[in-house]
Amino acid sequence: MHLLTLDIGNTAAKLGYFVEGELVQQEAGLLPDQVVETVSRLCPDHAIIATVATRPVEEWVQEMQPYVRGTVLPFSAATTAIPLQNAYATPHTLGADRLAAAVGAATLFPRQDALILDAGTALKADWVEGGHTFRGGSIAPGLQLRFQALHTFTGRLPLISAPPLADDVPLTGTDTQSAIRSGVVNGMAAEMNGILAAYRQHSPHLAAVLTGGDGPFFEPRLKGRIFAIPELVLLGLHRILVHNVK
Repeated sequence: MHLLTLDIGNTAAKLGYFVEGELVQQEAGLLPDQVVETVSRLCPDHAIIATVATRPVEEWVQEMQPYVRGTVLPFSAATTAIPLQNAYATPHTLGADRLAAAVGAATLFPRQDALILDAGTALKADWVEGGHTFRGGSIAPGLQLRFQALHTFTGRLPLISAPPLADDVPLTGTDTQSAIRSGVVNGMAAEMNGILAAYRQHSPHLAAVLTGGDGPFFEPRLKGRIFAIPELVLLGLHRILVHNVK
């Protein structure tokens, strides 16, 4: 089967195209018109759409259906069947991307505890127990949100951005811009390492999985063994789609 997975975020969309279970094409940073053009060109057998954006997923389904031969599945964390137990207390408030990432981690690390660190617009840490149960996790502001908040909610702090991937960020900033970078970057890295350490104390042999747009930025700043899997949500969506159309 030729299957398409679509993860629509707050700013752009990511797309994965699978042929007989293998991810053969993926694209990120797609705008809505680019999504439609790509789907119309690929014409998959089935598709699944997950979104955390404000536009209803049903509108995306209607727009994609003419270009999909079979099912266009709107993924809902509360109602869509998944090959994983969802122990979240309020599944109707659970982001589709979080649950899809959990399914992806459970697929890659069966029968193993896993911690997912998703460094995107928000920093999400999610726990999958034993490869069979999604337990929940934590949500905090992501990298760019932290820079923006310092600028927006203060009178004089400038809006700056993260340095290039390879640049070191000194612990002690020597001017206002470098002090902001130190606080945001080193603070967020320390937060992520603290979360990792706490979960490793609970489960020493867990699989630590890093994903999200800012994942490559933080990968060298994290301690211990880390599996960097930027396509984790797409892999999880593929597994969910197969589970529903097989």
